[in-house]
Amino acid sequence: MRRILALFCLIAFTVTLAAQPPAGSQAKTKPVAPASTPAATTPPFIKDLPVRKVVLYKNGVGYFEHAGTVTGDQRVAIDFTSPQLNDVLQSLTVLDEGGGRIAGVNYNSTTPLAEQLKSLSLGMSDDPTSTELFQALRGQRVEVTGAPGGTITGRLMSIETRTETVPGGDADKTVEKFYLTLIASSGAARVIELTPALSVRPLDANLQGQLDRYLELLSTTHSTGLRHLTLNALGKGQRELRVSYISEVPVWKSTYRIVFPQTPNGSATMQGWAVVDNTVGADWDNVQLSLVAGAPQSFIQPLSQPLYMRRQEIPIATEAELTPQTHEAAEMNQDVNAPQAAMMNNQLVAPSRISRDMNLVKGKSAATSYGYGVSSGTGLGSGFGGAMGSIYSNGANTMSPINAGPLPGGGVDRVSDALKEGDVSTNAFDDFFEYALTQPVTIHKNESAMVPILQQELPAEHVTLWSEKDPTPLRAVWLENKSKLTLDSGSFSIFESGEFAGEGLLDPIHPGEKRLLSYAADQAVRVKVTDRDGKRTLHHVKISKGVIVETHMDVLSVTYSATNHAEMDRMVLLEHPRRTSGWSLDEGLKADETAPDLYRFKLPVAAHSTAKLEVRERGPEYTQVWLNSNQDQTGYLLDLVKRVPDALDKLKPVIDAQTALADLDRRITESKHTEETAAADEARDRDNLTALKGNDAAKRFVDELNRAEDQLQAARKQTADLEEQKKAAVEKLNEMISQVSFDWDVKPEK
Repeated sequence: MRRILALFCLIAFTVTLAAQPPAGSQAKTKPVAPASTPAATTPPFIKDLPVRKVVLYKNGVGYFEHAGTVTGDQRVAIDFTSPQLNDVLQSLTVLDEGGGRIAGVNYNSTTPLAEQLKSLSLGMSDDPTSTELFQALRGQRVEVTGAPGGTITGRLMSIETRTETVPGGDADKTVEKFYLTLIASSGAARVIELTPALSVRPLDANLQGQLDRYLELLSTTHSTGLRHLTLNALGKGQRELRVSYISEVPVWKSTYRIVFPQTPNGSATMQGWAVVDNTVGADWDNVQLSLVAGAPQSFIQPLSQPLYMRRQEIPIATEAELTPQTHEAAEMNQDVNAPQAAMMNNQLVAPSRISRDMNLVKGKSAATSYGYGVSSGTGLGSGFGGAMGSIYSNGANTMSPINAGPLPGGGVDRVSDALKEGDVSTNAFDDFFEYALTQPVTIHKNESAMVPILQQELPAEHVTLWSEKDPTPLRAVWLENKSKLTLDSGSFSIFESGEFAGEGLLDPIHPGEKRLLSYAADQAVRVKVTDRDGKRTLHHVKISKGVIVETHMDVLSVTYSATNHAEMDRMVLLEHPRRTSGWSLDEGLKADETAPDLYRFKLPVAAHSTAKLEVRERGPEYTQVWLNSNQDQTGYLLDLVKRVPDALDKLKPVIDAQTALADLDRRITESKHTEETAAADEARDRDNLTALKGNDAAKRFVDELNRAEDQLQAARKQTADLEEQKKAAVEKLNEMISQVSFDWDVKPEK
């Protein structure tokens, strides 16, 4: 509300300014200066340098190369938008191949709005509220119309907000209202509510001019004008000039078609397309287009925006005058150069910028480059800093529709001949791979196009994919990439029996790699687990330093059952979880494919029939037990010697010591119970004796108290003796545990 009100007020102020000339101004006629003739030394001006090469990356940036001919001293201009200019200044590389030089690169700069507003005396920000607007007008003479009582003229003193309650239906509402305080010419103070019907007009023409300039700056900032980059090429004769840079562009997308022939032959035609968008504001006429699947590091710095440092503001001293002072002298024989030497020894040397030599093809003169990251070759390379080298390849720039000619039953059984061998070449570097089209491509600005990048017959097998974690059977293609291209991630569509069969997504597939691509649900196949079985056998026992390690060999069995209700045979591909850490498939069983976390098994299932597959695997399981004297492990040890009789001789002393220690714990518990009973009897007899003091009956309680004290002392002594025996038994048991050693393997069955 405040900002809307501020906008209305600003518009009203500027309209008033347009109707009134500045006070005291007079119209003056100025002579028209004749048009100046450019000096003879000013280089001719060339408007455009056409785009000749475009490389698009998956991280949303593109590499662009302009090339053209210049003669003598000339100026070359390239237009960019402000967002593009930051990337251009960060990556711009210029090459004059005729021995010339680049005297400089200029572009029209813009001062940030915040800095421009500092030149105005209003003191308002770039997003003012109504309060901020009227605060800027405080003390100024204004004319207020639309107020109760007619027009008021005076000086604006202040603006304030008040929260008021307005009666409503079910509940009262609170609203915020604005009030102006005005000091009229008569000296009377008036408080006026600021409403949409109220008009406030400054009477000072200079202030009106300030407000008009303020609105003009806001309007100029919102417009997105072009930034003109001008290169001054100085040299002799006709020369080739190349300019390269990177700029933000839309990400190019991959999409594929997998077409099976009417007669199955174990393969399918894989056709790949790249969707490319030209939104940079310049036509791509007959450019060399390359598409790189990879994400080189890239970022944006506001290099095109003037930056201002914040300086510390030091107040002017207003204290009393300083009095003369004396300071301590330095110690004698002090090495005055020591601090400087220490600073030099610890100084960090900034790494120098690495420059790259530019080797041109034989027959061309030495080139002068400006910028960095230029690759070797006849051009500036096709990637960031020349990382890709100079790759110029040929590719089709036309797209033919899928041939939908008459077929048995109609539909598609082959793709169009969109590509021929050699139309697309590839190049791999680091973790990236590139599709380079050999023929020039034309894509006008603000247009998009599909360009073919692959067409080849590849081995492909139809399967029904099933996994217990995702029990819905899926129709899939088991595709092997026999091409020399890396298939980039993207969408794909399947055509089989002359019809569309489904679509899906694929991850990058490298040459020689085999990948499953699912595209539809298989409603004719049902798969389930019909049986699970497991067996555990002890294979090895080892005892060392009080640690017992049992090694068991587990054998697990899972039986899968697949039923095919279709009229055609199915090849079901079962995914079975893979266990690691020594586990393996049973002898005679081999997976058709092994992945890090699963096995894949083929199971042929005839039409209207059921087939089963049993997957048996074996592997070790380990059990560790730490022997100690703090708990009774007699039960576990007795069970172990039953399973491994050979361990009885080694473990019998430990078992006996554990049994003796357990008996001592039992006796100590009983002795402490006797001690507690004797203490209770002794306390009761003492209380009775105190209560009957001086009575003849007290003699009987004296005898009972003596007997209770004797029993208590005997119980305490017995407990102490048992504790000493336990201490000795624990030491003996720990000694036995540390010395026992045993290593046993199961005897093979004869």
